[in-house]
Amino acid sequence: MTDLSQPTLPGSLPDKRQVAASFSRAAASYDSVAALQRAVGVGLLDRLPEDLAPLRWLDLGSGTGHFSRVLAERFTAASGVAVDIAEGMLRHAREQGGAQHHVAGDAERLPLRDASIDLLFSSLAVQWCGQFASVLGEARRVLRPGGVMAFSSLCVGTLDELRASWQAVDGMVHVNRFRQFEDYQRLCGESGLQLLGLERRAHVLHYADVRSLTHELKALGAHNLNPGRPSGLTGRARMQGLLQAYEQFRQPEGLPATYQVVYGVLRKPMAEEQ
Repeated sequence: MTDLSQPTLPGSLPDKRQVAASFSRAAASYDSVAALQRAVGVGLLDRLPEDLAPLRWLDLGSGTGHFSRVLAERFTAASGVAVDIAEGMLRHAREQGGAQHHVAGDAERLPLRDASIDLLFSSLAVQWCGQFASVLGEARRVLRPGGVMAFSSLCVGTLDELRASWQAVDGMVHVNRFRQFEDYQRLCGESGLQLLGLERRAHVLHYADVRSLTHELKALGAHNLNPGRPSGLTGRARMQGLLQAYEQFRQPEGLPATYQVVYGVLRKPMAEEQ
């Protein structure tokens, strides 16, 4: 099974099988280059309700299991389930501990019973889901009354420097697409879950050169997976054009890469409407 849905519109998001394969290949290198992922996950943890004391948590899109281990340390009386699309990531996570169960599963068809989870935690995973409304629907199903869903994701504006630089070179699709922040607002509002918080924050990383950025994206498994991406190797002339185009964005700290991060926290009502 997988934890990513097919795109809402044909060609709008990567095929989930390609995403699964890409992240599986990146399992060994992921943690060494995951500074943004760590920072965002910590930010998401900081947004959890202070009185939250789950008996069972779900780490959805658990990756190498870093935050499964953090959740296990934070909620020592709880048991945990780690779900991810990528078998390679799950194998890596099992060796590290944290969750009691590691399951390959689909966020639109979670392999969990109704009302069986008190906390659904998902950091930087649902941006790959084409049907976020279905993800929210599954969260509402598996959460117990009063349970919390906390997610972080990426929205339009992410890697705009890289996108604009490639546009200046050949106009082709080289950067992953993400949904609008307004879509998150609308879908969360329609989910039947109580919205405790939803915000967009820019995280900017800096790199000495473009190759450092593109190598990091590949090591994360998050390089270009979009339909319509160029096939084959990038030619020397196009790469040189990219390097020159990106230089216009250089800052004293280096070349910026901006990530527009969405943080959302929702709660399942204590009494569901009939």
